[in-house]
Amino acid sequence: MASLPRDDQIAALRRDGLVIVRNFVDPSTCAALLQIARAQLTAHIEPLEYEADLGYPGAPASRDAEGGRTVRRLLDAWSRDEAYRQYATSEPIRDWMASYFGEPAKLSLAHHNCIMTKHPRYGTLTGWHRDFRYWSFERDDMVSVWLALGDEFDRNGALHLVPGSHREQFDASRFDARKFFRDDLPANRPFIERAIVPELHTGDAMFFHCNTLHAADRNATDEVKFSVVFTYHASSNRPLPGTRSAAKGSISLQGI
Repeated sequence: MASLPRDDQIAALRRDGLVIVRNFVDPSTCAALLQIARAQLTAHIEPLEYEADLGYPGAPASRDAEGGRTVRRLLDAWSRDEAYRQYATSEPIRDWMASYFGEPAKLSLAHHNCIMTKHPRYGTLTGWHRDFRYWSFERDDMVSVWLALGDEFDRNGALHLVPGSHREQFDASRFDARKFFRDDLPANRPFIERAIVPELHTGDAMFFHCNTLHAADRNATDEVKFSVVFTYHASSNRPLPGTRSAAKGSISLQGI
Protein backbone atom coordinates (compact mmCIF):
# COMPACT_ATOMS: atom_id res chain seq x y z
CA MET A 1 0.00 0.00 0.00
CA ALA A 2 2.97 2.31 0.49
CA SER A 3 3.37 3.15 -3.18
CA LEU A 4 -0.30 3.51 -4.10
CA PRO A 5 -1.30 6.85 -5.64
CA ARG A 6 -4.01 8.71 -3.75
CA ASP A 7 -6.80 7.61 -6.11
CA ASP A 8 -5.81 3.99 -5.50
CA GLN A 9 -5.66 4.58 -1.74
CA ILE A 10 -9.21 5.93 -1.87
CA ALA A 11 -10.34 2.98 -3.97
CA ALA A 12 -8.80 0.62 -1.39
CA LEU A 13 -10.62 2.39 1.43
CA ARG A 14 -13.93 2.12 -0.42
CA ARG A 15 -13.32 -1.58 -1.11
CA ASP A 16 -11.73 -2.73 2.15
CA GLY A 17 -12.82 -0.13 4.68
CA LEU A 18 -9.17 0.64 5.48
CA VAL A 19 -5.95 1.63 3.81
CA ILE A 20 -2.45 2.19 5.18
CA VAL A 21 -0.34 5.09 3.94
CA ARG A 22 3.28 4.52 4.89
CA ASN A 23 5.43 7.48 6.01
CA PHE A 24 2.42 9.77 5.90
CA VAL A 25 3.97 12.09 8.50
CA ASP A 26 7.67 12.93 8.71
CA PRO A 27 9.78 11.75 11.67
CA SER A 28 10.38 15.22 13.13
CA THR A 29 6.65 15.99 13.29
CA CYS A 30 5.96 12.63 14.89
CA ALA A 31 8.71 13.21 17.44
CA ALA A 32 7.22 16.60 18.36
CA LEU A 33 3.71 15.15 18.71
CA LEU A 34 5.03 12.30 20.84
CA GLN A 35 6.99 14.61 23.11
CA ILE A 36 3.88 16.69 23.78
CA ALA A 37 1.82 13.57 24.42
CA ARG A 38 4.33 12.11 26.86
CA ALA A 39 4.60 15.38 28.80
CA GLN A 40 0.83 15.82 29.06
CA LEU A 41 0.35 12.18 30.04
CA THR A 42 2.97 12.48 32.79
CA ALA A 43 1.30 15.65 34.09
CA HIS A 44 -2.21 14.17 33.72
CA ILE A 45 -3.40 17.21 31.79
CA GLU A 46 -7.20 17.16 31.51
CA PRO A 47 -9.42 16.17 29.82
CA LEU A 48 -8.54 12.51 30.29
CA GLU A 49 -10.28 9.17 30.05
CA TYR A 50 -9.20 6.58 32.63
CA GLU A 51 -9.37 2.82 32.21
CA ALA A 52 -11.10 2.59 35.60
CA ASP A 53 -13.92 4.86 34.42
CA LEU A 54 -14.81 2.62 31.47
CA GLY A 55 -14.87 -0.66 33.35
CA TYR A 56 -13.80 -2.84 30.43
CA PRO A 57 -12.63 -6.38 31.29
CA GLY A 58 -9.36 -6.22 33.24
CA ALA A 59 -9.69 -2.54 34.16
CA PRO A 60 -8.92 -1.37 37.71
CA ALA A 61 -12.04 -1.35 39.89
CA SER A 62 -11.76 2.38 40.57
CA ARG A 63 -9.35 5.30 40.30
CA ASP A 64 -8.28 4.54 43.88
CA ALA A 65 -7.41 0.91 43.09
CA GLU A 66 -3.99 -0.30 41.97
CA GLY A 67 -3.47 1.04 38.44
CA GLY A 68 -6.56 3.20 38.80
CA ARG A 69 -4.87 6.26 37.38
CA THR A 70 -4.02 4.52 34.11
CA VAL A 71 -5.02 6.83 31.26
CA ARG A 72 -6.72 5.35 28.21
CA ARG A 73 -7.04 8.53 26.15
CA LEU A 74 -5.87 12.12 26.22
CA LEU A 75 -9.08 13.73 25.03
CA ASP A 76 -9.56 16.85 22.90
CA ALA A 77 -6.24 16.60 21.07
CA TRP A 78 -7.30 19.59 18.94
CA SER A 79 -7.09 21.94 21.93
CA ARG A 80 -3.94 20.49 23.48
CA ASP A 81 -1.27 22.10 21.30
CA GLU A 82 -0.83 23.98 18.05
CA ALA A 83 1.22 21.06 16.69
CA TYR A 84 -1.87 18.84 16.83
CA ARG A 85 -4.03 21.46 15.13
CA GLN A 86 -1.49 21.87 12.34
CA TYR A 87 -1.28 18.14 11.78
CA ALA A 88 -5.07 17.59 11.88
CA THR A 89 -5.68 20.25 9.22
CA SER A 90 -2.52 19.71 7.19
CA GLU A 91 -2.60 19.89 3.41
CA PRO A 92 -2.15 16.11 2.88
CA ILE A 93 -5.18 15.36 5.05
CA ARG A 94 -7.23 18.21 3.60
CA ASP A 95 -6.56 17.11 0.02
CA TRP A 96 -7.06 13.42 0.78
CA MET A 97 -10.44 14.01 2.40
CA ALA A 98 -11.62 16.37 -0.34
CA SER A 99 -10.76 13.70 -2.91
CA TYR A 100 -12.53 10.98 -0.95
CA PHE A 101 -15.73 12.93 -0.18
CA GLY A 102 -15.78 14.87 -3.44
CA GLU A 103 -16.22 18.10 -1.51
CA PRO A 104 -14.47 20.02 1.27
CA ALA A 105 -14.27 18.14 4.56
CA LYS A 106 -14.59 18.95 8.24
CA LEU A 107 -12.90 17.55 11.33
CA SER A 108 -15.30 16.37 14.05
CA LEU A 109 -14.45 17.67 17.51
CA ALA A 110 -16.94 15.30 19.16
CA HIS A 111 -15.49 11.98 17.98
CA HIS A 112 -11.99 10.59 18.45
CA ASN A 113 -10.05 13.88 18.47
CA CYS A 114 -7.69 12.21 20.90
CA ILE A 115 -4.31 10.71 21.69
CA MET A 116 -4.79 7.00 22.30
CA THR A 117 -2.49 5.43 24.89
CA LYS A 118 -2.22 1.70 25.41
CA HIS A 119 -0.49 0.90 28.69
CA PRO A 120 1.08 -2.34 29.86
CA ARG A 121 -0.71 -4.21 32.67
CA TYR A 122 -3.74 -1.95 33.15
CA GLY A 123 -4.50 -1.00 29.56
CA THR A 124 -7.61 -2.97 28.63
CA LEU A 125 -8.61 -4.62 25.40
CA THR A 126 -11.15 -2.98 23.11
CA GLY A 127 -14.06 -5.16 21.98
CA TRP A 128 -15.30 -5.45 18.41
CA HIS A 129 -17.30 -2.43 17.33
CA ARG A 130 -18.22 0.02 14.61
CA ASP A 131 -17.59 3.64 15.44
CA PHE A 132 -20.73 4.86 13.72
CA ARG A 133 -22.96 2.97 16.16
CA TYR A 134 -21.98 5.68 18.68
CA TRP A 135 -22.29 8.64 16.29
CA SER A 136 -25.24 10.59 14.86
CA PHE A 137 -24.79 12.12 11.41
CA GLU A 138 -27.06 12.31 8.40
CA ARG A 139 -24.91 9.78 6.51
CA ASP A 140 -22.72 6.96 7.80
CA ASP A 141 -19.74 7.91 5.67
CA MET A 142 -16.90 9.21 7.83
CA VAL A 143 -13.18 8.47 7.88
CA SER A 144 -10.78 8.29 10.82
CA VAL A 145 -7.04 8.78 10.45
CA TRP A 146 -4.98 6.76 12.93
CA LEU A 147 -1.39 8.02 13.09
CA ALA A 148 1.24 5.80 14.72
CA LEU A 149 3.71 7.71 16.90
CA GLY A 150 5.68 4.51 17.40
CA ASP A 151 5.65 0.93 16.18
CA GLU A 152 2.29 -0.84 16.47
CA PHE A 153 1.93 -4.61 16.30
CA ASP A 154 -0.32 -7.29 17.73
CA ARG A 155 1.65 -7.74 20.96
CA ASN A 156 1.42 -4.07 21.98
CA GLY A 157 -2.26 -3.66 21.21
CA ALA A 158 -2.42 -2.74 17.52
CA LEU A 159 -5.81 -2.51 15.87
CA HIS A 160 -7.51 -5.62 14.51
CA LEU A 161 -9.81 -4.82 11.59
CA VAL A 162 -12.18 -6.81 9.38
CA PRO A 163 -11.67 -5.85 5.71
CA GLY A 164 -14.92 -5.23 3.85
CA SER A 165 -17.04 -5.20 6.99
CA HIS A 166 -18.06 -1.57 6.38
CA ARG A 167 -20.26 -2.80 3.51
CA GLU A 168 -22.15 -5.33 5.63
CA GLN A 169 -25.63 -4.74 7.05
CA PHE A 170 -25.93 -5.87 10.69
CA ASP A 171 -29.08 -5.49 12.76
CA ALA A 172 -28.96 -4.45 16.40
CA SER A 173 -29.16 -8.04 17.63
CA ARG A 174 -25.60 -8.61 16.44
CA PHE A 175 -24.39 -6.12 19.07
CA ASP A 176 -24.61 -6.19 22.87
CA ALA A 177 -26.11 -3.55 25.17
CA ARG A 178 -22.89 -1.51 25.00
CA LYS A 179 -22.96 -1.66 21.18
CA PHE A 180 -20.05 -4.10 20.88
CA PHE A 181 -20.22 -6.71 18.11
CA ARG A 182 -20.93 -9.96 19.93
CA ASP A 183 -18.09 -12.47 19.63
CA ASP A 184 -20.29 -15.17 21.22
CA LEU A 185 -22.73 -15.29 18.29
CA PRO A 186 -22.01 -18.02 15.72
CA ALA A 187 -23.23 -15.70 12.95
CA ASN A 188 -20.56 -13.12 13.91
CA ARG A 189 -17.61 -15.51 14.07
CA PRO A 190 -16.90 -15.68 10.32
CA PHE A 191 -16.41 -11.92 10.26
CA ILE A 192 -14.14 -11.86 13.30
CA GLU A 193 -12.05 -14.69 11.87
CA ARG A 194 -11.34 -12.56 8.78
CA ALA A 195 -9.63 -9.89 10.87
CA ILE A 196 -6.15 -8.64 10.06
CA VAL A 197 -3.65 -6.84 12.32
CA PRO A 198 -1.68 -4.35 10.19
CA GLU A 199 1.73 -3.46 11.58
CA LEU A 200 2.41 0.26 11.62
CA HIS A 201 5.64 2.16 12.10
CA THR A 202 6.26 5.72 13.24
CA GLY A 203 4.63 8.09 10.76
CA ASP A 204 2.38 5.49 9.13
CA ALA A 205 -1.29 6.42 8.97
CA MET A 206 -4.27 4.12 8.68
CA PHE A 207 -7.42 5.55 7.16
CA PHE A 208 -10.50 3.54 8.12
CA HIS A 209 -14.22 3.83 7.54
CA CYS A 210 -16.63 4.53 10.40
CA ASN A 211 -18.42 1.20 9.79
CA THR A 212 -15.32 -0.99 9.65
CA LEU A 213 -15.34 -3.51 12.50
CA HIS A 214 -12.26 -3.18 14.65
CA ALA A 215 -10.89 -4.17 18.06
CA ALA A 216 -7.58 -4.29 19.94
CA ASP A 217 -5.95 -6.61 22.45
CA ARG A 218 -4.05 -5.56 25.55
CA ASN A 219 -0.46 -4.34 25.49
CA ALA A 220 1.84 -7.20 26.48
CA THR A 221 5.06 -5.17 26.21
CA ASP A 222 6.71 -2.85 28.74
CA GLU A 223 6.21 0.34 26.74
CA VAL A 224 3.20 2.64 26.42
CA LYS A 225 1.91 2.86 22.84
CA PHE A 226 0.84 6.28 21.51
CA SER A 227 -1.42 6.98 18.53
CA VAL A 228 -3.27 10.09 17.34
CA VAL A 229 -6.80 9.78 15.93
CA PHE A 230 -8.93 12.39 14.19
CA THR A 231 -12.21 11.81 12.32
CA TYR A 232 -13.47 13.64 9.23
CA HIS A 233 -16.76 14.03 7.40
CA ALA A 234 -18.02 15.76 4.27
CA SER A 235 -19.12 19.35 4.84
CA SER A 236 -22.62 18.44 3.66
CA ASN A 237 -22.86 15.52 6.12
CA ARG A 238 -24.26 17.27 9.17
CA PRO A 239 -24.51 15.97 12.74
CA LEU A 240 -28.07 15.45 13.94
CA PRO A 241 -29.29 18.32 16.14
CA GLY A 242 -29.35 17.69 19.87
CA THR A 243 -26.95 14.73 19.73
CA ARG A 244 -23.47 14.30 21.14
CA SER A 245 -22.16 14.49 17.57
CA ALA A 246 -23.47 18.04 17.30
CA ALA A 247 -22.41 19.18 20.75
CA LYS A 248 -18.86 20.30 19.97
CA GLY A 249 -19.12 21.20 16.31
CA SER A 250 -16.60 20.63 13.55
CA ILE A 251 -13.60 22.41 12.05
CA SER A 252 -13.75 23.21 8.35
CA LEU A 253 -10.61 22.25 6.43
CA GLN A 254 -11.49 24.54 3.54
CA GLY A 255 -9.26 27.57 3.26
CA ILE A 256 -6.84 26.48 6.01
